[in-house]
Amino acid sequence: MLRSQFEEELEKLHNQFYAMGNEVLSQINRTVRAFVSHDRELAKEVINDDADVNEYEIKLEKKSLEIIALQQPVSQDLRTVITVLKASSDLERMGDHAVSIAQAAIRMKGELRIKSVEDEISKMGREVKNFVEEALNLYLSGNTDQAYAVAAQDERINEYFDRIRELATEEIKNNPEAIVTGRDYFQVISYLERIGDYAKNICEWVVYFETGKIIEL
Repeated sequence: MLRSQFEEELEKLHNQFYAMGNEVLSQINRTVRAFVSHDRELAKEVINDDADVNEYEIKLEKKSLEIIALQQPVSQDLRTVITVLKASSDLERMGDHAVSIAQAAIRMKGELRIKSVEDEISKMGREVKNFVEEALNLYLSGNTDQAYAVAAQDERINEYFDRIRELATEEIKNNPEAIVTGRDYFQVISYLERIGDYAKNICEWVVYFETGKIIEL
């Protein structure tokens, strides 16, 4: 394969990864909206669309392994393929957590709701979505200096997690009937926190792609 053709194949990998990222972004945005607005139909839509995210990962994995087997890339070319393989796996896990939140939205039909907690979950969801979006933009730009600043957003996600957990715990103490609802709130913020962890992973893969170093941000 000519170098120009090989570079074209790598560019296709990048584009497919970014398209997968945008699909996951949509999943995160819709699943949080479905949860806080109690929209079961939107939640079902998120669950059904998870097949698209899984299909992206399968295609990216197949193409990446094909490139490794046929082209035996080295140096930065190999790092490109490894980065796509690893980062697409992180995106797929984000999609899984988005589905879990959608399932919670469906499961909570008829349960007592706590507005103050759901308002904070909505804010956390927006923060998580913005984090993932910036991680994807970082992937496009390859700016390793910016990677540290973007990855630092994970701390804000963790702060939301702690704050909402405390708020929900206090609300349940005041209203023990909300204990089942609280269980779902705790699960949902855990899913959002994990999505933040995977967004940070993408920042780390960008640093690896640019420098060849595996670091923890």
